[in-house]
Amino acid sequence: MGCARDPIVRILGKGTVPRTCPVGLRSPIPVTRGSCGVKEEQPRFQSAADKRAHHNALERKRRDHIKDSFHSLRDSVPSLQGEKASRAQILDKATEYIQYMRRKNHTHQQDIDDLKRQNALLEQQVRALEKARSSAQLQTNYPSSDNSLYTNAKGGTISAFDGGSDSSSESEPEEPQSRKKLRMEAS
Repeated sequence: MGCARDPIVRILGKGTVPRTCPVGLRSPIPVTRGSCGVKEEQPRFQSAADKRAHHNALERKRRDHIKDSFHSLRDSVPSLQGEKASRAQILDKATEYIQYMRRKNHTHQQDIDDLKRQNALLEQQVRALEKARSSAQLQTNYPSSDNSLYTNAKGGTISAFDGGSDSSSESEPEEPQSRKKLRMEAS
């Protein structure tokens, strides 16, 4: 029975079935939806053996699906791969693995957050250094009235601020060691 060619379907619309008996009475013929969306009649008499065979096939399909799902779960858990395990063991190990992965993800998220904070701090330092460099370049372009550079006995120039020593000042604070080592790339 074709959907588009059937005159009843064209008149009544898809999914509508004309009733041949009063509304209050039930039809003795079981009705199901066909491929067109129109209700179609099933065979009148189905033997008990056919019903049982159909039920058994559906149950076997359900059990096979559960079995395949447990095998898939077992193969997804590293400690169970390739091993034979009961369903209870599979569920226990899967639960342990999920909890382990949650902890690991949490730790990784903390590391990501720490690295983001470090990046923000470093970007802030870069901006401050660039600003200081640009202001230092402006100062060298416009010499100040106070000449802070002097010559030492050997003829080299020294700054009045460093006292002539080549070593760094003891009063400068050192940067604290960060938890992670940053990889520096040449640009």
